Amino acid sequence: MTEIWDQLALQIKGWGREFGFDQIGIADIDLNHTKDHYLEWIKQGFHGEMHYMVKHGSRRYKPEELVPHTIRIITARLNYFPHSQNSETILQDSQKAFISRYALGRDYHKVMRAKLKKLSEKIQKEAHKALDHAFQFRLFTDSAPVMEVELAEKSGLGWRGKHTLLINKEHGSWFFLGEIYINLPLPIDKKVENHCGTCTSCMDVCPTKAIIGPYKLDARKCISYLTIEHKSSIPMEYRKQIGNRVYGCDDCQLYCPWNKFGQISKEDDFKVRHGLDDIELVECFLWTEAEFLENMEGSAILRIGYDQWLRNVAIGLGNAKTSEIIVNALKSKYQEASALVKEHITWALAQHNFHIN
Repeated sequence: MTEIWDQLALQIKGWGREFGFDQIGIADIDLNHTKDHYLEWIKQGFHGEMHYMVKHGSRRYKPEELVPHTIRIITARLNYFPHSQNSETILQDSQKAFISRYALGRDYHKVMRAKLKKLSEKIQKEAHKALDHAFQFRLFTDSAPVMEVELAEKSGLGWRGKHTLLINKEHGSWFFLGEIYINLPLPIDKKVENHCGTCTSCMDVCPTKAIIGPYKLDARKCISYLTIEHKSSIPMEYRKQIGNRVYGCDDCQLYCPWNKFGQISKEDDFKVRHGLDDIELVECFLWTEAEFLENMEGSAILRIGYDQWLRNVAIGLGNAKTSEIIVNALKSKYQEASALVKEHITWALAQHNFHIN
């Protein structure tokens, strides 16, 4: 029977490639080693306003509680880096809006979920046909209390970098992860060696020093967290460091030596939409809500909403080189803006020595 499961595991990896994944791994469900670190991270309050990190309790590190009868987890890796304007060029131009490279194309949740569904259905069909085995599954992509990086690491897709993201020796870290929880006793893959060594590039370059130690992130300081997950006023002490980053931050990946091996994604859905890789802050700020909804349709950016978008772009404009165009753009939105956006417009104008009466 072991040979049958071995053969099925090989087939699953082949099907994964057919459906567009760059790598498939298989892990067991033992995550007990993550419990103490995770609970201490929560206790320190490093999760900020991400209250969902707490409410699911032990289901995060006990997969069988999240999906009963789970004994294995199939992990999937999908490269996302698009053919886009050079990131450093955009970051150095204070008139431009920098958007994290993962969000320049179609919402990855939709893309990954569709591929995972195809793979799950293929396994279900073949397992039933060849083994007469009832295949139970549930798939996830950044959508539930799942220890994505730990599971990917256990299944040999890479190792956890000091910035807490997964790194693959041949592909860097520009990829998404997804999982299928299953009840089939498939052979598991071996964990790979950590190759970060003494390098601290990601820690050194972080604009807000959110990586407070190797493998330890204080999300409350992270620009990705502040511009996406944080829904209220952005703390004053981080506004200058945010620069022109209006959605996410890639600095820790941009300066990771392993990302010299990163490859352009073959996935059409991750191609740049609406010129978001090279767009002016003023243009972003002057969108009406209808234009924002239209331009961000099908994008991961849509979920932060119009107000949060304006809040982020206002900070970018406050950090830009002073010009009449920027000051006038900020002033034009003030009267109609929400209290949250008004506060950030006021701050931005003050950076250009203009004060609302």
